Amino acid sequence: MPDISLSAGTISYDDTGGDGPVVVLLHGLVHDAAVWREIIAGLRADHRVIAPTLPYGAHRTPMDLPPTPDLVNDLIAEFLDRLDLRDVTLVESDCGRAQTVAGRHPERLARLVLISCEAFDNYPPGLPGKMIGAACRVPGALPLMVRVLGLKPLRRMPVGFGALTKRPVPDEIVERWLRPLRTDPAIRRDFRHYNTHVRRTELLKASEGLRKFDRPALVVWAAEDLMMPRAHGRRLAELLPQGRLVEIEDSRTLIAEDRPERLTEVLRDFIAQT
Repeated sequence: MPDISLSAGTISYDDTGGDGPVVVLLHGLVHDAAVWREIIAGLRADHRVIAPTLPYGAHRTPMDLPPTPDLVNDLIAEFLDRLDLRDVTLVESDCGRAQTVAGRHPERLARLVLISCEAFDNYPPGLPGKMIGAACRVPGALPLMVRVLGLKPLRRMPVGFGALTKRPVPDEIVERWLRPLRTDPAIRRDFRHYNTHVRRTELLKASEGLRKFDRPALVVWAAEDLMMPRAHGRRLAELLPQGRLVEIEDSRTLIAEDRPERLTEVLRDFIAQT
């Protein structure tokens, strides 16, 4: 994975290269670009697919500036600029940063895809999101939370990865996600700073910006999502001027883990038709 030095620090990213349509994939908390591994494999033959690892706890290099949601919004826009990416299909899952980026920095975007993500007042989302926020505020709670999530018998708990997927995430991927938080105090500081600077109003404001994003937009929602209300998928599709909704059955939040082949098909069709 190449690295790029940005104003707030260095991030790694996957880049398939190629001359096809550019697709940028954004992941959620305690994940890295590996959450997109099946989608990258399914699109890479005729798309240029780029997946940065954002400072959400699974990153390997501590940031130079303490991360916040606002800083990550600017980081994503700077990343697109520095790589000179144009006519981008910006795709997000789980986190809600792409909504703010689309509203504030639409100049490099051709399309937007929102996949079962934080939206409106569901921020932080569900019981797991609230538990992460609490763990970041109570001294000593964050290392304990990471140790608990690292125990294989407990990974499917509804307050852990069990809330995000119907099917177990491979152990090697979970280990990859948790290792930085478990082993590097500087990564824990980044994670704690990010989660203690969440503003509940941010995505409500971002939704107003989406009303002005008059470009093709697709909302993909998991029909069995436990964290992101199903009604939010419909609301997002309705407020986007060119928005439409696709619901995917037999999946929770991380559709890229539960139904990667179906999600790849949906993304391919959307990009080809718009």
